[in-house]
Amino acid sequence: MSRPELVGRIARAADLTPSQARAALDAVLDGITEGLAEGRTVRLTGFGAFVPADRPEREGRHPATGERLLHPATRTVRFRPGEGLKSALNG
Repeated sequence: MSRPELVGRIARAADLTPSQARAALDAVLDGITEGLAEGRTVRLTGFGAFVPADRPEREGRHPATGERLLHPATRTVRFRPGEGLKSALNG
């Protein structure tokens, strides 16, 4: 599903205009992003949790030349689905 499709579903479900639905979606995504940037887990009960995670520095190889490379440590996010989402997917 694309972002415009999601905005359309939100607008219909919440009886909002498309611009209001877009603003609501942007506010939710901004809140999740800000929480993760602060190093906090963002839990949406019944849906799941977005968890910040650290990836350690690691060694790799350039696929074409075989040269050894060092990938720097990075921060990423992991998603842990909640029971409501799992049951919706598994019928």
